[in-house]
Amino acid sequence: MLYNISLSFEAMSTSKKNMVVKDFSVTGESFELQYEKERDLWRTEPIPNNLDRYYASSDYISHTDAKRNLLEVLYAAVKRKNLRKKLQVIENQKVKGKALLDFGAGTGDFVKFAQLNGYDPIALEPNTLASEKAKQKGLSVFNTLEQIKDRSFNVITLWHVLEHLPDLDGDIASLLSVLEDDGLLVIAVPNYKSWDARHYKTYWAAYDVPRHLWHFSRNSIRSIFEKQHCHVIKEIPMHYDAFYVSLLSEKYKGNFLRMPTAFLKGLNSNLHALFTGEYSSMIYLIQKK
Repeated sequence: MLYNISLSFEAMSTSKKNMVVKDFSVTGESFELQYEKERDLWRTEPIPNNLDRYYASSDYISHTDAKRNLLEVLYAAVKRKNLRKKLQVIENQKVKGKALLDFGAGTGDFVKFAQLNGYDPIALEPNTLASEKAKQKGLSVFNTLEQIKDRSFNVITLWHVLEHLPDLDGDIASLLSVLEDDGLLVIAVPNYKSWDARHYKTYWAAYDVPRHLWHFSRNSIRSIFEKQHCHVIKEIPMHYDAFYVSLLSEKYKGNFLRMPTAFLKGLNSNLHALFTGEYSSMIYLIQKK
C-alpha cells in the first residue's frame, strides 16, 4: 500500500506543462508558472515591474495585524501558536550567540517574541506599512540588505519569504555573507509537491502569484543551497499550513462550506505526507559547509 501511494505521487510529478494561475487575493490577474528542470522548481512569469502594488491591499494578510474576519482570526491564532515552535526550532540547534535577523519580518511578531526570549534580534522588512507596524512594537527595523551589510548574525530566518525574492541567488548570497560561519539559516517555504498542491492545482493558495515568484520542492531547496556551498541539515514539516492553505484554496473555489472541507483536505494532505514526506510547507535548517 505504501508503495502504491509513493508510485502515484511520482507519476503525477512527471507532468510539467506550464500552468496559468490567477492572483485570487488582490488583482485577479493571471500569470504563468514555468518549470525549471535543473532546479526542480516553478517560476512565475512575467515578473511585474512594480511588485509593490500587488502587496498594497488591506487583504494581504501577512502585512496586517487585523482580525476583521474568520480567516484573519484563524491566521492570527496560528501565528501566535507558531511563534513558540519557530523559536524552539532554533533553540534545539544550540546555536552559539543570540544575534538574529528576521528577513521579511512582516509586522514583527516573531522578532518581538525572540526579543522577549533573550535574543538580540533585528527585523528587515521592505514593505512600508508592515515595517511601521513592527516599529510600533519597539523593534529595530531595516528596509534593505545594504543597511545591514556590515553586521553579522548567528541566526537568519526567512519565514515564507524566499519565494518572494526577485533576485533569488543574489539575495541568498547577500544573506550568507552576513551569517556567521557556524551560524544557522532557517527557511520556511511552501512545497508544490504536497498533496494539497496537487489536489487544488491552479487554485492552490500557496502559489499566490505574483507575490510568490518561485515555487519550491525539497529537491530544489537542496539544489539551490548546494550551489551556495551550504547543506540542509534538517527538514521539519509545518502541519498547520495544510489546513490554512486548504481553507484559502476552498475560498478561491467559491465553496461556501469551505471550513469543514478544508479541514478534511488539510488532514488528508498531512496523512499522505506521513508516507511521502511531502508536507504542505517545510522548514529547512541550513548551514555553511
